Amino acid sequence: MSFVEHPAEGIAILLWAADPDAPHRLATPFFHAAAAAAMDLPVEIYFTARSVRLLVPGVAASLRASERHGKTVLDTMREAVAHGARLLACSDALDANGIAADALIPECHGRGGAVQFMARAADLRWRTLVF
Repeated sequence: MSFVEHPAEGIAILLWAADPDAPHRLATPFFHAAAAAAMDLPVEIYFTARSVRLLVPGVAASLRASERHGKTVLDTMREAVAHGARLLACSDALDANGIAADALIPECHGRGGAVQFMARAADLRWRTLVF
């Protein structure tokens, strides 16, 4: 389903300020990703900086955006993935945070960092969002 005359070919989302220490900021990127994926748009979510910690088992599962929100951050991530979003971890961010690349949640689709995100940003057929 398209709501625009010239739909994008995909949405690339960069998680930069989405920090596990500020869980109130964590649901919105995944709601937007799920919405775009539900519109049959390819969606890639790039986890950079401290956001890669969300890909460590147990971290996102222990966080809620609000005490009033019934879902964990992991639940919102899984909803986005269920609609077709791909979760990609920045190798440099993993290294900077001391996280082993083979110790991530199964929902993570692999690696993707600055080069891949900038390729999407430079592609006029793609749209980018930064959270």
